[in-house]
Amino acid sequence: MKPLSNQLVIAEREDLTRGIRALLASPLLTARERPDDFEVIRRRRETLVRWFDYYCGWALTVEARAGYARLAKVRRPGPGRPALRRRSGAAPFDRRRYTLLCVAASELLATPVTTIGLLADRVAQASAADPDLPAMDTASRAERMAFVDALRLLESMGAVEVLDGAPESFVSSAEAKVLYRVDTTLLMRLIAAPNGPSRLLDPPSELTGRLDALLHEPRYAGANPDDEPSTVQRNLGLRHSVFRRLLDDPVVHRDELSRAEIDYLTSPTGRQLLRRAAEEAGLVLEERSEGWLLVDPDGIATDSRFPDDSSHPKVAALALLDRLNAEPAGVIDEQLTLAADQLLRRHPRWAKAYQGEDGPRRLRDAALSVLGQFELISRSGPIVSARPVAARYAVTGISEPEGAQP
Repeated sequence: MKPLSNQLVIAEREDLTRGIRALLASPLLTARERPDDFEVIRRRRETLVRWFDYYCGWALTVEARAGYARLAKVRRPGPGRPALRRRSGAAPFDRRRYTLLCVAASELLATPVTTIGLLADRVAQASAADPDLPAMDTASRAERMAFVDALRLLESMGAVEVLDGAPESFVSSAEAKVLYRVDTTLLMRLIAAPNGPSRLLDPPSELTGRLDALLHEPRYAGANPDDEPSTVQRNLGLRHSVFRRLLDDPVVHRDELSRAEIDYLTSPTGRQLLRRAAEEAGLVLEERSEGWLLVDPDGIATDSRFPDDSSHPKVAALALLDRLNAEPAGVIDEQLTLAADQLLRRHPRWAKAYQGEDGPRRLRDAALSVLGQFELISRSGPIVSARPVAARYAVTGISEPEGAQP
């Protein structure tokens, strides 16, 4: 029985590794979109729940009958990770789209089936009744496009399903017919905050205060945010705060951590836990003088890759990073615009969407956005500098394949 026992242990370890990385990449994972990964998560549910709770303090909910797994990755939101529009270009959500997303999600809870027109009317009525929200004008094409972007994001999460029609048709005409089925149970799981908005009996008036109230976790500081944490709470908070960053960020720099967090990571206990967590998750740990990096050699645990030639901004980002690595003191935006212009001139058949008069500046901004997302650059006023981790990347050459398309 010993060989069989060893095989079971190996199988469980492989399942744990796969489940961790799948959930890190897709915190809301459905059986419809990823049946193989969901089956692994369903099978190892208890082990995965314990793993994420121990290292990160994140709650994992696996609804086998409903066909989804939800990892509530509690983190304070940052500007580098916006929701993206589900259309070509994948532009980030703006304030209006976030507003429509939240109001639409709230109105969808009232019905299991609806049409895009009825939902738009309900959102318009709800917006008009709230003095803090701008009214929704369904006669505006720009408003309808923003509304469709919000619904497409909910659709990608599995919260709504199109039964008939095409959502994009609503952009052209407010009379378009699109029928939706709503998964209200999954819809309620979208909020990852420890405290739901409806549970805030007396929410602060300012936005920062409301966010603090939503994200407050009593296990680290008691019932009230002003309570003094105990030693046990403080140590638990340190462990979870550092592992949340290590598993969720492209790289964790020392200068971004508190003294207490650095002391924890460099302590014998912290080092041991970090190595164990990396091994169990199937990640490779890189520890350098400037910080820590967890690398997935199989690329499962990431939702975005770099380097990557799948988009023009990512290719340009790598080229601009070469220039930044060559200038330790940093460069100004105008120098990067010139570098982007030279890149476009050398490859006139490439990135045709950026070949216009304002193309170099737009390509520069898109490339800098990519570099910022992967935390490879820093900005001090007008000066942009490469961070030390950027030294691992270098351009070996840029070529245009035959028949290159824009």
